[in-house]
Amino acid sequence: MPFAYLCDFDGTISPSDIGAAMVRHFSAGREGERDAVLARWFEGGLGHRELTRLECDLMTVTEAEALEFARTFRLDPHFAPFVREALGRGDAVMVVSEGLGFYVRDHLARAGFPELPWAANALVFEDGGRVHPEFPFLDPACESCGNCKAQHVRRYRGRGFHTVLVGDGLSDRCGARAADTVLARGDLAAWCERERLPHVTVEHFGDVAEFARQRDLAAPLPRPSRTAGRSARRA
Repeated sequence: MPFAYLCDFDGTISPSDIGAAMVRHFSAGREGERDAVLARWFEGGLGHRELTRLECDLMTVTEAEALEFARTFRLDPHFAPFVREALGRGDAVMVVSEGLGFYVRDHLARAGFPELPWAANALVFEDGGRVHPEFPFLDPACESCGNCKAQHVRRYRGRGFHTVLVGDGLSDRCGARAADTVLARGDLAAWCERERLPHVTVEHFGDVAEFARQRDLAAPLPRPSRTAGRSARRA
């Protein structure tokens, strides 16, 4: 059976959360509002879709400024070799993000994968530096997410793939619940521990590649970590 790797972007493919960094950078002077919104999300009072809307309301940025800022970040150096190896083996790889499509698309193209499938939220740039989000991958069955990762997991399973969710943050929870296998780090790994959701702890895409090579389960897999710190990684 072929495997499908559904990979989070911010905090996973990009070790840094580009979207969160962009909100901090382009909402200078509104730290109190920003922290209050983020606290509501961490406490469960907001879904990620509403979090994205409120954070976009705080920003003032042009498209050129946003792209220039996003390009200061780098991808996990193990990601490109993993993708080439997985595709060469006949597996599928898709990027599933609760971040913003303009930088997901740009980073994938600059990494040499312009045709790799991806799904993310959209950012619309308006006059005067105002921005607002759109949700082209909204799943009506999910009341919380802008781009619910579970829908992509279900689609690949329906096509006959064993599904693997690779992620690091709380926005990966729907996808993790739906996936056949979860490879987790950071907040997602800590959440899996609390929920007793079976998972394999990884630190980077070198670990994901090693898991993929051992996928027949004949070789021992890494043991789940029992420690994971809280972070601000979300998407």
